[in-house]
Amino acid sequence: MQSPLQQTWDLSVFFTGGSASEAFRAFLDQLGNDVAAFNRLLDERKASQMGKAGDLQPVLELLQAIAKKIREADSFVACLAAENQADKQALILTDRVKTLSAAFASALTRFDQQLTEIGDDAWEQWLQAPELHDVAFPLEERRSLAAEKLPPEQEALANELAIDGYHGWGEAYNTTVGKFRIRYEEDGSVMELSAGQAANKMHHPDRAVRRRLFKLWEEQWAEHADYCADALNHLAGFRLKLYERRGWEGVHKEPLAINRMSKETLDAMWGVIERGKDIFVQYLQRKARLLGVERLSWYDVEAPVGQGSKHFSYDEGAQLIVEQFRRFSPKLADFAVTAFEARWIEAEDRPGKRPGGFCTSFPIAEETRIFMTYAGTASNVATLAHELGHGYHQHVMNDLPAMAQDYAMNVAETASTFAELIVSDAAMKGAASEDERLTLLEDKIQRSVAFYMNIHARFLFETQFYEERSKGLVSAERLNELMVQAQKQGYRDALAEYHPHFWASKLHFYITEVPFYNFPYTFGYMFSAGIYAEALRQGAAFEDKYVALLRDTGRMTVEDLAQKHLGVDLRQPDFWQRAMDLSVEDVREFLRVTE
Repeated sequence: MQSPLQQTWDLSVFFTGGSASEAFRAFLDQLGNDVAAFNRLLDERKASQMGKAGDLQPVLELLQAIAKKIREADSFVACLAAENQADKQALILTDRVKTLSAAFASALTRFDQQLTEIGDDAWEQWLQAPELHDVAFPLEERRSLAAEKLPPEQEALANELAIDGYHGWGEAYNTTVGKFRIRYEEDGSVMELSAGQAANKMHHPDRAVRRRLFKLWEEQWAEHADYCADALNHLAGFRLKLYERRGWEGVHKEPLAINRMSKETLDAMWGVIERGKDIFVQYLQRKARLLGVERLSWYDVEAPVGQGSKHFSYDEGAQLIVEQFRRFSPKLADFAVTAFEARWIEAEDRPGKRPGGFCTSFPIAEETRIFMTYAGTASNVATLAHELGHGYHQHVMNDLPAMAQDYAMNVAETASTFAELIVSDAAMKGAASEDERLTLLEDKIQRSVAFYMNIHARFLFETQFYEERSKGLVSAERLNELMVQAQKQGYRDALAEYHPHFWASKLHFYITEVPFYNFPYTFGYMFSAGIYAEALRQGAAFEDKYVALLRDTGRMTVEDLAQKHLGVDLRQPDFWQRAMDLSVEDVREFLRVTE
């Protein structure tokens, strides 16, 4: 692999000129024309004409071509906005893409309605056609969901109003975060930290630095809290009113449908986690002792333990990832090399970037782009591996029809977390010293705590928030109370100090595309643990089986996926318990070596 690697991505291969790109504007113009053509095609057709599979082909071809273009456009503007939060033109382009997406979504409601008007016998015969094999599941899914929604005219109106309402509040939150700055002094120099930079520094080995930063962090979010509360309340209000009009009961119905999983599966997963938290409380107590405090505070949970914290240069982190990927899968390693060398990754640590990390796909170009802020920690290396896992997932599906590539967030997190596990486990086993091994082991356990406790707290918070929001607006002060209440429950009240404004600082609560952007992470973490165990058992023979599993993620429910490829029933606790046991073994090892 070439060295030194560049830490900024290349977006010019898609559209030259960034947010001033004339080529991108022409692309959006054509996209608008395509959506109009799709509407005209729907106008010309009647459900009775769709008696044969072949009759559906022109509609499906245009539908999937538009879907790819929208993903391409959405990824481009997301990258522009993330790399420079001061790029106002990127925000204008984002609004235009959302407008086109809403217009297409409205057209899709008409398409879905036509699907519901096809007789059951004709429908079943249709789905047997060879040309529909790869898209039969998503078509069936669309038809079933359409039967539970409002008439297409009303759904279309909701989509159009969402641009300046629902999605508008999500963008308002992003604007708020873009203004976020913490004035911070270090080594005699004063700097202004963005949200992303401040979050990275919260992992500092010096507790006094962490405590000072956390105090500034909380104070700054408190200043922004009313704006964030407005956004959160109105996002939830929109969803609740739409659910009410559709006759949907319960706020989990939509996220479960999006993630193609049943409530029985969700309950089985959380049940195993809730029953298995005791040993993680022991871990938190032991870590407190190692850090010399009676009980951990929020800012201590992810603090490093011991003196084995190794700094990884970007090139070193990349080399570690590629080497460990190659031990499991040469195909995965080759993909990672391409991502590093072709500048698919934006990792530079600089002001002005949005916080967090993501991977986004460009299905027409058949490339992905990864965004993060790399500071050289073991956690950063794990995050980089995580996002490359996302990218590989998309890579192995590039040749499938667009509808078959539309996999849900929970299985997306499976691929990413699986890649992360490969690297973190191998790095731990190959540690140069016991102290370094302890540091890496503890970093691995931190992720278990995040998925089992932190994300559980997020789920509990949102569930309770929606219950209160259904009765009226929820104040910023009350949101703080709900957040701390959920964190105490999620962490079994093992901490001395919590993060009241976490609801304001966490971008995931404000993502409009997917409600309840939390439990899919835990699903992915535990599901990937089961896959990883199988990969260790089968060795090199599992590589192609893993690819086959990933390629099916857009074509079946998670229950069917697990049954087909792993032979397990996700609605029962057994699988989840085996996944939990792997994490528990890590904690037991940590407790043993720190006795």
